[in-house]
Amino acid sequence: MSAADWARLIALSILWGGSFFFVEVALTGLPALSVVIARVGLGALCLVAMLRLSGLALPRGAGGGRALAVMGFLNNAVPFSLFAFAQGEISGSLAAILNATTPLFGVVVAHLAGAEALTARRLGGVVAGIAGVAVMAGGGSGALPAMLACLGAALSYALAGVWGRRFRAMGIAPLQAAFGQVAAASVLLLPVWLMVDRPWALPVPGLPVLAAVLGIALLSTALAYVLFFRLLASAGAVNLMLVTFLIPVSAAALGALVLGERLEGQHYAGFGLIVLGLWAVARRA
Repeated sequence: MSAADWARLIALSILWGGSFFFVEVALTGLPALSVVIARVGLGALCLVAMLRLSGLALPRGAGGGRALAVMGFLNNAVPFSLFAFAQGEISGSLAAILNATTPLFGVVVAHLAGAEALTARRLGGVVAGIAGVAVMAGGGSGALPAMLACLGAALSYALAGVWGRRFRAMGIAPLQAAFGQVAAASVLLLPVWLMVDRPWALPVPGLPVLAAVLGIALLSTALAYVLFFRLLASAGAVNLMLVTFLIPVSAAALGALVLGERLEGQHYAGFGLIVLGLWAVARRA
């Protein structure tokens, strides 16, 4: 990957690492689906404004619409809902660590789809990265259904990473793809949210919850997905999934800076293994 792609990858890891913190705060005052619908709905509003300012048109055409609907389902509706459910039972840090299994699923999915070669070096790099994530977990445990939900979300992200590669060939710009997927996810989730959460009966959340919702919608969704699609087009699906190795590092660092948590020895050891995995998977043969 180029230096610019590495910079985007690190920025994306910080934005998505912060999403677990934002969700944790938002869940103190809102049900899980309300957090998700606010995330995609406000994210869509922000992205449509960015589209207008950039002079780009809204995505058009039945083929593009169907592709974006599938992307919204795989990359937003399913994983956002599963992680929000999981974070009601386990910490955001553990959810971020489990999210780092995405490249393990992604290498297999990309290979089965004929999109990326499954070389021994790449597989070894993924194993090293997963080992680093396990070291960073430090023996933490959580409810099994919540942990399985996180793994299901990681698989959904992996499927989305391969599916999203078609947008460049379809002439859909990164900003158009980002808007299209979150708009589609909003439409898909709206009836479920109305039936399950009955928002008209919910109490008004406090300012910290509202601030967290804005953070996750504007920073961890709208801005993050602009970077996501740009990286997907320039670096490829498997290289893009390396961001999930960095998210636990970002989450641990944000926890130390924002919440006063102290980084332990296993965090540094895990980070070393993660860097090794990144090098093995991303370097050119």
